[in-house]
Amino acid sequence: MPRRCPTSIISVWTFRWLIVRIMLGAGLIKIRGDRCWTDLTCMDYHYETQPVPNPMSYYMHRSPWWFHRFETLSNHFIELIVPFFTFMGRRMCMINGALQILFQVVLIISGNLSFLNWLTIVPSLACFDDSALAFLFRRSGNVRQTLLKIQTEEAEGLKTPPTKGMLIRRVLNVSLGVLIAYLSIPVLMNLLSSRQMMNTSFEPLRIVNTYGAFGSITKERTEVVFQGTLSLNHTAEDVVWEEYEFICKPGALDRRPCLISPYHYRLDWLMWFAAFQTYEQSEWVIHIAGRLLANDSTILSLMAHNPFQDREKPRWIRGEHFRYKFTRPGSNSAAQGKWWARKRIGPYFPPVNLDGLRNYFQSRNWPLPTGD
Repeated sequence: MPRRCPTSIISVWTFRWLIVRIMLGAGLIKIRGDRCWTDLTCMDYHYETQPVPNPMSYYMHRSPWWFHRFETLSNHFIELIVPFFTFMGRRMCMINGALQILFQVVLIISGNLSFLNWLTIVPSLACFDDSALAFLFRRSGNVRQTLLKIQTEEAEGLKTPPTKGMLIRRVLNVSLGVLIAYLSIPVLMNLLSSRQMMNTSFEPLRIVNTYGAFGSITKERTEVVFQGTLSLNHTAEDVVWEEYEFICKPGALDRRPCLISPYHYRLDWLMWFAAFQTYEQSEWVIHIAGRLLANDSTILSLMAHNPFQDREKPRWIRGEHFRYKFTRPGSNSAAQGKWWARKRIGPYFPPVNLDGLRNYFQSRNWPLPTGD
């Protein structure tokens, strides 16, 4: 612990300001974005419809209605009230840090939100000062002894004469504080605006940004399922369609939801967005279909199951659109090992083959997949 260049209090406060922005942005976008956040019903849907549920999501979804109301109220308290504790003295600032970390741990347990919650814990640590964090170091260790000596000297009013390097650091720290304050003006204006934008930067270097999450909650879960067949005629009565499985997103009804946080399967995440759009809006879905037709090893490495492994390439690929719901614990379906129940909505995209996709790929300057 270098005694002549302690951590700048301005740097500490930039982290505290970051956690304030993250939580206020998330809280305000909720109450402005979806009525279910104000009528306290959002948690009736969240666990089932979030991008990538985990096993705990299955059980949390079936919590009593009053518990879901409590969760929503707690969310508003943590995101809209607790951040102001940061500016109410040492003890309240530490309470803010502890509650924010606890909140993120709950989110980590109840869903796969990648590294988002783990990263949000980092600025929350700035809410604790040296005295609060001293327990992390051995009493006999050099770091602990140096810290205690610095604190004793500060309590007695003893200060080390600043060196030239220390003075330069102070100038740089003050300059950083002024820069952050200036760049925070549009962020504050955005937080106060009824047309608040979510996850936006207002300057090219993206030093001070505005954040938000789950401004609206989807009320039902839909999934796109890729299916392939070896049949020459995809309209034949005896055609057999076989399903591909992604690594983590819902597919097979008897497959337990995965647990991957803080890891992130980006394709599975993007498929969640594609499911409530059309393939015209998400053209990359057709790009995937083309590469599946070619048994492309790169795209297949992002899949959990290829029904045509060690077989010839599929002749046709189609996308089917399904509505998924958690089964109820104790039900017949759950007793059969099924975590999900699903109902077909209709086709997501029609059957396609490589010949039919040739012009589609060329018009978008995509290389036509040929396989390995």
